This record gives sequence, structure tokens and C-alpha cells, in this order.
Amino acid sequence: MSTEDSAVNEAGGRQVRVVLVDDHRMFRTGVQAEIGETARTGVEVVGEAADVDQAVTVITATRPEVVLLDVHLPGGGGVEVLRRCAPLMAAAENPVRFLALSVSDAAEDVIGVIRGGARGYVTKTITGTDLVDSVFRVQDGDAVFSPRLAGFVLDAFASTDAPPVDEDLDRLTQREREVLRLIARGYAYKEIAKQLFISVKTVESHVSAVLRKLQLSNRHELTRWATARRLV
Repeated sequence: MSTEDSAVNEAGGRQVRVVLVDDHRMFRTGVQAEIGETARTGVEVVGEAADVDQAVTVITATRPEVVLLDVHLPGGGGVEVLRRCAPLMAAAENPVRFLALSVSDAAEDVIGVIRGGARGYVTKTITGTDLVDSVFRVQDGDAVFSPRLAGFVLDAFASTDAPPVDEDLDRLTQREREVLRLIARGYAYKEIAKQLFISVKTVESHVSAVLRKLQLSNRHELTRWATARRLV
């Protein structure tokens, strides 16, 4: 469905009920302002949540057509939301569909939520117009991806064999993985804190946890570890 088709549908009264799940209140407010003017966009935001437990509660209570889901959330991340909402996705009538909306463009994040049942994955660089279009497409049952992210999914599902499990990587939380990637890309602690909307002290705590879990000594070893696994 093109942007023009979306405009026709909005003018004709078609609507889609959406829940926003993201742990940053300012980002939720921005998305609400960008796409939530129902008369203009056709999108009605019926609920918001900042962590896994809130998300499951709000989604279960409101039964939206589409959930905009961040990948990194307190309480287990977007994958945990998908796992706990599996019965709603599998409903014979009016299934709840999920569209991941994340700052991360890492292959493991994309593949993880798609395996969990999300219908698509777009990054937070998307425009408001394109996001509205993506929401309607997901409501219609289409798969939607930001440019280049679809390649991750095609590669992952090209074989019937599941990719090998990286037990070391699985020890890390979603937030620790995000910090790991930024450290490996050469970001300073202050830059990471600004990008992830957390304190420098919290960044230091995550780095210490990553080094401990992976049995590494310093950020140089961490960078080599991440590069070897193509996480950078």
C-alpha cells in the first residue's frame, strides 16, 4: 500500500489501533505527536508501555491491531513481550500484529524479534509518513522492513538449519549487548550514555558486567571479541 493509498484510507475513515511500547517516555511522546492525530493519519494510539510487564498488561487489555515494539526493554526485551503475547498473535480472529521500532540495526536483534513473531522491523530513523504506512501494511498482514534489514532475515531463513547458538552472547542482556556494540565501535562512555539515554555510571556498570560475563580484561579484548562475531 502506497502513501497515497494510506491518505485515501485515512480520509475514508479507515483506522488502526496501536499500542506504543518503548522505555523512553520522550520518544513515545514524539511518536504519539507524529502519528497519533487520528483524523489525519488514521492511527489511534490506545495505550503505551515502558517495560515488559506493562506491555503485556496493556496489549492484553486493549487488543490493538498493531503494536510498535522496541527491542530493548526492562524486564526481558521485546522478545519476551512477543513470547508472552504469542496467544494474541495466533488468534484466529483479530490477531495482534507486532512491528519492531528500534534504534538498533544489529542482525541478531532483527532476527530475534522476527523469530519471535514480529511482522517487521523498522529503525527509529523512519519518517512519520513512512511509519504510518508501515503500520497499515502490518495491519494488512504484510512484512515490513527498513532498507537492508530484510537481508538479515533472508540470510537467516535461507537454510532450514537454525544458526548455531552463541552461549557467550546469550549470557548478556539486551542492554548489555547494545553497550557492547557501541564500545566495539569506538564510542566513549559519555557518547554511549547520550545515545542510550542512561548515565555514564550505568554505562560503566554494563561494561563491567559484560567483561565479567565474557571473561575479558579490557575494552580492547571486548572489541576483538565483538568483531570476531560480526557484532560491530
